Amino acid sequence: MVGQKNVTAPSLVQYHKPGFFKLVGQNKALLLMCLPAVVFFFVFSYMPMPGAYIAFTSFQYNKGIWASPFVGLQNFKFLFTSGQLTLLLRNTVLYNIAFIVLGNFLQLLFAILLNEVQCKQFKKTTQSMMFLPYFISDVLVSLLVYNLLNYDYGFISNLVRSTGGEMAKVYQMAGAWPFIIVLVNLWKGTGYGTVVYFAAITGMDSSMMEAAQIDGANGFQRIRYITLPTLKPTVIILFLFAIGGILKGNFGLFYNLVGNNSMLFSTTDIIETYVYRSMMNSFNFSQSSAVGLFQSVVGFFIVIGANAFVKHLDPDYALF
Repeated sequence: MVGQKNVTAPSLVQYHKPGFFKLVGQNKALLLMCLPAVVFFFVFSYMPMPGAYIAFTSFQYNKGIWASPFVGLQNFKFLFTSGQLTLLLRNTVLYNIAFIVLGNFLQLLFAILLNEVQCKQFKKTTQSMMFLPYFISDVLVSLLVYNLLNYDYGFISNLVRSTGGEMAKVYQMAGAWPFIIVLVNLWKGTGYGTVVYFAAITGMDSSMMEAAQIDGANGFQRIRYITLPTLKPTVIILFLFAIGGILKGNFGLFYNLVGNNSMLFSTTDIIETYVYRSMMNSFNFSQSSAVGLFQSVVGFFIVIGANAFVKHLDPDYALF
């Protein structure tokens, strides 16, 4: 038509997905950074997996794992017929629930409080001091606790006696040790978790905080409506990771604090310590491997179930 300009359709550029080697070249720096972690998990987690077959054999040193007689589920009966399974499961699960719930709460609380501090030097010093107990050996921790609570010459015992009181015999009181063990675990692990959460907080978009301040939001409102929702994915991921080991206890902490004190077993005995005492003389690798495999399989299904529940509520926060 007269007066109408010819409109040429824009050419469509076809998108070609880059090949595998091109993607590797583009991300080689990131891949090199991940390489040590990949090698670590491959060597120490994936390569030993075939060795789980020992749980189904009557292991004999001269024949090795693969040539040892196959006994099926016979090794798994050890734990189920011991008569202690209910007690061990109760202690192990309740301790881990306390560690996960209280630990994450304190870590999140301290990370938020540190973020509100304006003095950078105070932040660095506080993080270092809180992080230090994480590197202390469980043997040294047990020695510290013993020197505090020992009835004869412990620091707290002497302090109580100096005020005219009488120190309780803590190493004969089974009911006191759940509180002691949980307290010691929180003291050791809170600093590490705080640093993890604090790193997630520092990765937030600072413009959101600045906009909230301009709009007149106070500190509590910024924490409630910006910081906590931002940390929600991190909290869920760490929770899913932790819940996978809910049947696995911290053997080093429990054994060093309690040792072979049978008066405390009713509230402190977990699966790892019971298996260690049972196998200490017999060296039955098959039964101990069966217990470890049982813990891992149950933990795996717990993670799968928890992840499915999270995915049902909000797919964006699920691990897979």
